[in-house]
Amino acid sequence: MSRRFRKDAGQAFPIYVVMVAGLLFLAFAFFAVGKASALRNGSQGAADAAALAAAQEARDRFGTGFYTSLPTNTLDLFLDGLFVPPCYEATRLAAANDARSTSCYPTPGYLRDRVTVEVEGLKPVNSPVLPGSEDRKAKAKATAVIEFRCPRPKAVDLNSDGIQDLFIFTCLDGDVLEITPSSPPPWETVSRTLFDVRLVDQ
Repeated sequence: MSRRFRKDAGQAFPIYVVMVAGLLFLAFAFFAVGKASALRNGSQGAADAAALAAAQEARDRFGTGFYTSLPTNTLDLFLDGLFVPPCYEATRLAAANDARSTSCYPTPGYLRDRVTVEVEGLKPVNSPVLPGSEDRKAKAKATAVIEFRCPRPKAVDLNSDGIQDLFIFTCLDGDVLEITPSSPPPWETVSRTLFDVRLVDQ
């Protein structure tokens, strides 16, 4: 009886080895998938931050053109113009989030401009159970929109001299903004009222 037990135990040992090896492989595979998912989420966060940074910087640079367009009646032309996104901001924010910017480009549109940024993570998946993962890095893309929130302003000639001295914007959320072209307020105090910056779906 004891000899048969030792023989059965000897036959079962290879099965235990295979089972343990299988469990170890599954553990490594789950770890690799989890790491890849975490790197993907990190790259997406970097892309989101980079796109928002580029769009916000672009909005901050609109001031001169916007104020110049009011007295010359060219606001529509300004809002429909081609702009160049400050991609150095996208590069800076991507680097701050362990990624590098691989692409940054605008999609202009009337009252609504977009900035799209593509990034690649700096860290590879590098898993022994995923062939080629030592060079595989997470990639992600994000788009931010710069949207004009206030319809065409009401122009007022205060001195009846044919010159429009005051522009009154009534924005979509009820905010009222008055701008005098001869002495406009600091752009940073009005830009967030005039323009909304947010992420949009691809």
